[in-house]
Amino acid sequence: MIRRRSTTWMWAEACQALARTERLRQQFFEVTVEPGDAAPAWEAPVDVFEHHGSLVVWAALPGVAPDSVEVDLRGRTLRISAFRRLHVDPPAAVIRRLEIPHGRLERRIELPAPGYVVETREAVHGCVRLCLRKGKRKPTLRK
Repeated sequence: MIRRRSTTWMWAEACQALARTERLRQQFFEVTVEPGDAAPAWEAPVDVFEHHGSLVVWAALPGVAPDSVEVDLRGRTLRISAFRRLHVDPPAAVIRRLEIPHGRLERRIELPAPGYVVETREAVHGCVRLCLRKGKRKPTLRK
């Protein structure tokens, strides 16, 4: 009886590890590419909040210069793209572990409805924070 429980426990742990691995793969390496686009290497994780008809989008972009982030809003699709260089410090160092993704990144987010405009854009603690609101005029972006 003890053996059966330990086998069940090990199987459950293995299934959970596989599920975590799949979530990480989808988070960082599964991207939709349109014809003519350069293929991105990874996809930035995002949080999206809605409050009184406005959206706030947080995109985690570790090691990406805020000025190099491109934001494009077409219809219901918000596209965030940039490039993260591989930083080896010092340059002659031997890499023992490499977990932070690097290369071209892109994240496409389907919005709940068309008609949003980017109201503000700011860099906060390794993230880009975008505030989108419903509207027609194009406001000034703040960096």
